[in-house]
Amino acid sequence: MRIAVLLKTDQGGLWILPQVEELRRRGHQVVVVLPRATGRLTGELRQRGVEVHDSPFDFRFRPRPSTLRDLWRLRRLIRRLRPDVLKYHLYASALAGRFASLRLPLRRVHMVAGPLYLESPLIKLVERPLWRLDHVTICGTGHTSGLYGALGCPAPRRPVVTYGARTAHFAELDGAAGRREVRAKARAELGIEEGAFVVIMVAYVYPPRRLVHKGRGIKGHDVLLAAWREFRADHPDARLLLVGAGFSPAGEAHRRELVRRFEVDGDPSVTWLTSVSDVRDCYRAADLSVSPSLSEGHGAACEAGASGVPNIVSDAGGLPETVDETTGWVVPRNDVAALVSALRQAHREFTDGRLRLRGERAQQFALGHFDDTVAAAAVADVVEATCRTGRRS
Repeated sequence: MRIAVLLKTDQGGLWILPQVEELRRRGHQVVVVLPRATGRLTGELRQRGVEVHDSPFDFRFRPRPSTLRDLWRLRRLIRRLRPDVLKYHLYASALAGRFASLRLPLRRVHMVAGPLYLESPLIKLVERPLWRLDHVTICGTGHTSGLYGALGCPAPRRPVVTYGARTAHFAELDGAAGRREVRAKARAELGIEEGAFVVIMVAYVYPPRRLVHKGRGIKGHDVLLAAWREFRADHPDARLLLVGAGFSPAGEAHRRELVRRFEVDGDPSVTWLTSVSDVRDCYRAADLSVSPSLSEGHGAACEAGASGVPNIVSDAGGLPETVDETTGWVVPRNDVAALVSALRQAHREFTDGRLRLRGERAQQFALGHFDDTVAAAAVADVVEATCRTGRRS
């Protein structure tokens, strides 16, 4: 098969790499269409010898004549590439791919990273007829598959396959002594006391959205920072490690506003790193990970679990799928009091030694459920099966 992958960004999206590599390993030709830029994803693909094409469409659906012109140019590019399968990720890519490939002889595969767009009443109304343009919708979480089911999509056309994480990359397999040594080194480099209770949150800061969760960043940084004020007051040994810059200039402006609002610069218990050379060092220093998102797929909880760090997650999207009762806690989204309560419970387990055992179970859970190479093979199976049902349509 010849497969064209369409993605609206070349700054993120590294999660497509295992899928691209698996499809190529099976002998398929894969080309990737990305915006005109040279970001990290473009570099990684070209380093692996993957054919990359500049998209003539910038994935912004503005009411301008140039929008239709550039969609037509994208159509001409797709037609010239002659793929058997057009596979797209992220909603703007899905819209562009659907419109640009109408009536072309190919199969359309939509892989859904997160459910955010389906939380907009307007987009949900639009998506109710549009999902029918996809031959299959691969849902990154069971939650997303349920949302498409509510829109009328039959179960065989909305299989669940996680994007997964590089679980082996994050897992520590050097034995207890090795883990203690690595943990001590990571804490020393971060300036964190050896005996501290360290809570980590790894997430980009996204700006508030217009159509969903109006006025709020979707990752829930504000929820955690509000909860931290209360929790830290009676837990002086606690340290909060935030890892992640603003995803865009607007996201960085929102991050700085959070720093001001919660007086982060004046709180010695909070460290906010906007970039790190290896996030594994941060997980190695941590006792607990928190994902307080308002909307999410599986997020960073998979990486944390693979690192042996138990999770507190909100009940947003697919996050509850990343833990069970032995590996972490689920709290209602946007509920500061519930998050404080879970932090206190985790701290009690930290004090009596049970939290470490919970982390070991979290690692086994992540290794068993979220390995991205296993997920990539499952995605390739779906793509091949979709193509077999009708190589040209």
